[in-house]
Amino acid sequence: MTQNVSKLAEMGLEPGAVALVTGGGGGIGLAAACEFAALGMTVALLDRDDTLLDAAAARVKDAGAPEVVTYSADVADAEALRKVEADLAGRFGGVDAVLNNAGIGVGSAAVGPAEPWQRTLGVNLWGVINGTQVFAPRMIARKRPGIIINTGSKQGITTPPGNPAYNVAKAGVKAFTEALAHELRNTDGCRITAHLMIPGFVFTGMTRGDRTEKPDAAWTPEQTAAFMFDSLAGGDFYILCPDNDVPRALDEKRMAWAAGDIIENRPALSRWHPDYADAFADFVKDA
Repeated sequence: MTQNVSKLAEMGLEPGAVALVTGGGGGIGLAAACEFAALGMTVALLDRDDTLLDAAAARVKDAGAPEVVTYSADVADAEALRKVEADLAGRFGGVDAVLNNAGIGVGSAAVGPAEPWQRTLGVNLWGVINGTQVFAPRMIARKRPGIIINTGSKQGITTPPGNPAYNVAKAGVKAFTEALAHELRNTDGCRITAHLMIPGFVFTGMTRGDRTEKPDAAWTPEQTAAFMFDSLAGGDFYILCPDNDVPRALDEKRMAWAAGDIIENRPALSRWHPDYADAFADFVKDA
């Protein structure tokens, strides 16, 4: 743990620094906020559901944050985020870490109503773009070390059938964060790094559905946040989280098969195509 704290401090995650977490009212966002707090950082929690913020702030304060501030805002609204950024700059001079984590999961179809697409892309993709474009300029200009972490999804890489709007948004987060990492490392004097968080199955308000108890296959938000910070300390860009059901080796095989659809000119989403079921099963059998 001591070594991890030292590595994280080199990235700007240290006492006196400031972290902003969107979607910080619960789930992975709240668990990550507690990890920032345990490092002695001031934490700003932002969530669209303001009913969650008071309890979340109390938990983060108990985890060790010297100060916690809260904001009720929608990440799809860039102007609302600009007001948050200005307030944090006035209070603390700026932020040192941004976790663009806010997300929603609503059903969608490729040939279906536009509203679920617009809302999903507004929060899950534009929320990440807005959070980056609003906060990154001052972070870069301050010439302090810092990080921007964007929460993606394995569904943005393997794009399984069932919710194409979610897949498109998370695929966009992956592409955006890769571009961001490239731009940051090629900006003179910039000490900010970008990272892509790729959770596994995590038991949160978004995934619980009608369940009242965590499924055995799922990780807790706390496990996921701890894995994220260990990965950050290791310098990882792609923070590929396992869970209790899917180890990294199986994730790697699934992702390789998805890329292979293009290389091998197989049908789209061949993993779920009946003609390729046996071939896929054979491909992943040793994972």
